[in-house]
Amino acid sequence: MKTLDDCRVVIDALDDEILELLNRRMEIVKRVGEIKKESDGIIYRPEREKAIVQRLTQKSIEQKGLLNMAAIEAIFLEIFAVSRNLELPERIAYLGPEGSFTHQAAESRFGAMSDYLSLGSIHSVFKTLEAKRAKFGVVPIENSRDGIVGETLDLLAKSSVKIVAELYMPIHMSFATKAKKLSEITKVYSKDKGFGQCREFLQEHNLVNVEQIPVESTAKAAILAAANPNAAAICSHIAAKLYSVPTMFDHIEDDIGSQTRFVILSDFKNAKSNDDKTSILVRLKDSVKAGSLVHFLQDFDEQNINLSKIESRPSKNKGGFDYWFFIDFYGHIDDEKFQKVLQKHKGEVTWLGSYVKGQNIEV
Repeated sequence: MKTLDDCRVVIDALDDEILELLNRRMEIVKRVGEIKKESDGIIYRPEREKAIVQRLTQKSIEQKGLLNMAAIEAIFLEIFAVSRNLELPERIAYLGPEGSFTHQAAESRFGAMSDYLSLGSIHSVFKTLEAKRAKFGVVPIENSRDGIVGETLDLLAKSSVKIVAELYMPIHMSFATKAKKLSEITKVYSKDKGFGQCREFLQEHNLVNVEQIPVESTAKAAILAAANPNAAAICSHIAAKLYSVPTMFDHIEDDIGSQTRFVILSDFKNAKSNDDKTSILVRLKDSVKAGSLVHFLQDFDEQNINLSKIESRPSKNKGGFDYWFFIDFYGHIDDEKFQKVLQKHKGEVTWLGSYVKGQNIEV
């Protein structure tokens, strides 16, 4: 290949092959959907998707290919999403509005083709799933900067909905505007927290004295910036894309290490994989007795079960300061060693879900 045209001819031929192979894959996927429908099988299998990505990554390494794990995951997650919609189209409820980081998290797993339902509260997401108006829900559960999302934990404590997957997503802010240069901008829209999270950027680019207008969401900021060529928005990348506002700067947040952990909710139980995490709620019968929590945790230690998180929440029972404990540990609820712990604490443990452990992304 000596010229650009030569390269383009080869690329076009390869694209034709890729399309043919994808169509063949989708024919098989369609049949898989028919089989699952007959047997009432589960469409979304995070452990299967993760295994495919890991296998292909290893294959790329062996072939000394240019695609790393992040690139392979980005390509194949969209293929998986299209495949699921062919198998059985599903609705995904998420904490809105459109263009929010939760929307971005949902789309990263379910693809652009899925049917999304934007809801105004975490409670509404749970209620929608319990009423079977959506198959999956996506909500935040904790942030590396602000800590746990108490509402999500409290709703998990009393809901039949389970965690079926988790994902960690870096929270990056974008500066989006239709203005050609910074000097043309007369106002900046964002959620109140957005201005605080991007203070250094605003100072560095002499935007501190430009009118800053707080709005209810970063998605709303993008909508307003789209309507005014002299306005800008501090918003998510997906909001800028959704409302066709050009991004002038990416990753403008002061804390570039901020991440949010999202959970995907549904009504089924995942099969075991070799890389599981389980969430439970613990209501100790003798919670006010000295050492009760220590003794409970010792049972995990004796079974060599590694805990990744423990969080206390007020039980909200009348008449005292009583607490429940939310615990994440590595393993599946059906693991024999956890079942031994469970037998010793009947009536004290509520299972909230077992799922493939998400990758904690370094940023």
